[in-house]
Amino acid sequence: MSLFDDDFFSTRVSRRTVRKFKKKEDAAPKWAPIGEWSTIRIALVSSLVSAIAACLLFGFIFGFGSAADRSSVPAASASIGGADPSEWTIHATAKVRPAVVSIINEQKFSLGLGSKKVEGDEEEGVLREAGVGSGVIIEKRDGKAYIVTNYHVVAGAEKVKAVIMNGEIREAAIVGEDPITDLAVLEIDSKGVDTVAEIGDSSKLREAEFVIAIGNPLGMGKSTTLGVVSVTKEVVPVSLNGNGMIDWEQEVIRVDAAINEGNSGGPLIDLDGRVVGINSMKIADFGVESIGYAIPINNAIPIIKSLIDQGYVPRPYLGVYTMDLEHYWGQQSLEQFFQEEFPEEEDADGKKKDDEASTDDDSESQDGGDYDIKVPDNVYNGVIVLEAVGPALTAGLQMNDIIVKLDEEEIGTTRELRRYLYNKKKIGEDITVTFYRGSEKQSLKLKLSDREED
Repeated sequence: MSLFDDDFFSTRVSRRTVRKFKKKEDAAPKWAPIGEWSTIRIALVSSLVSAIAACLLFGFIFGFGSAADRSSVPAASASIGGADPSEWTIHATAKVRPAVVSIINEQKFSLGLGSKKVEGDEEEGVLREAGVGSGVIIEKRDGKAYIVTNYHVVAGAEKVKAVIMNGEIREAAIVGEDPITDLAVLEIDSKGVDTVAEIGDSSKLREAEFVIAIGNPLGMGKSTTLGVVSVTKEVVPVSLNGNGMIDWEQEVIRVDAAINEGNSGGPLIDLDGRVVGINSMKIADFGVESIGYAIPINNAIPIIKSLIDQGYVPRPYLGVYTMDLEHYWGQQSLEQFFQEEFPEEEDADGKKKDDEASTDDDSESQDGGDYDIKVPDNVYNGVIVLEAVGPALTAGLQMNDIIVKLDEEEIGTTRELRRYLYNKKKIGEDITVTFYRGSEKQSLKLKLSDREED
């Protein structure tokens, strides 16, 4: 007897139950038993089931996106198949690494221990390493290899040297420099240079996309840092003269890949090993980490081509050295504060002691501290002309004139003046300059020229 006596759990089946299922079996449609299927039919069904199972499994793992979504996956993934993602960075870096060079800026210093005198130089002194940076080879032609780097990497150099991939140090010549965009092009002998970096498209960068910065940080030799794009297009204010006065603005890519001193001028690449930017600067402040900037390669290429072909970047030239009126007022307020807080001592005759040592030379300084400028009470913004040369001098602009408008564009700072000239005007075009001379508002028209060196 079984453990359970009811029909559901019992292993014994009654005659009544057999007759009941016999009737159901006779009423059901007749299907061919599995044993009667042909081998071909079994193979086809098995293949179909396997294909469906594989598609479902692939979809659950990688998602069920459209073809358009899948096309946005970096091409590097296709080239390396299903390898570890770290292989993408290894593949990309290996592709461009032979085109990356270290740049040495040598400048003249007074004679010192461990240095040797420069031969054939009239001025006594020695050449010593003043700074290091990076560069990337982007073109070869006529026996020359052209290297892109930052202007500030080679600024003030007496000689420039490039250290190529195999460690060989070569003399480099400066083909052209452009402080406005912080770019420069060098040339070296192309013998033994086999790799030229592939140029990418910075306009296709996306936020959170992986990028790699390659260079020579702190002169330590080759370095590779990985990060993501934080902002694809950001405008940052810069001081071209390094005096703290903001006189230009630079469009950049913000990344969190480490960019240290010496990385400047090196390439920022995508996971396909294509150059999408030129590493340029970082925020160096207490408590700030991994905020670096690169010049978008799409913005750099036209500048690079001009530097290679012409040695400079043609831009409309007005011919004025300037200072912002706002900066002038700030200096005046600061001087007044110090005069009130720390009055100068007087001698027995009631004359200030410093008066005897003062000269008129300070009136020519470009900080504007000793300028006696008369400005109408209702004028708060404008650009002070410190010196007029070229087209501006020919047209009649003078020192201490305050430019407030170019054509119909209000001008309040040097940055706005440059932006209007470089973005809205062309060489050879006429421009109307509106300015104050004392309390009188005047205007004049001049023709913008080209200047080979800014």
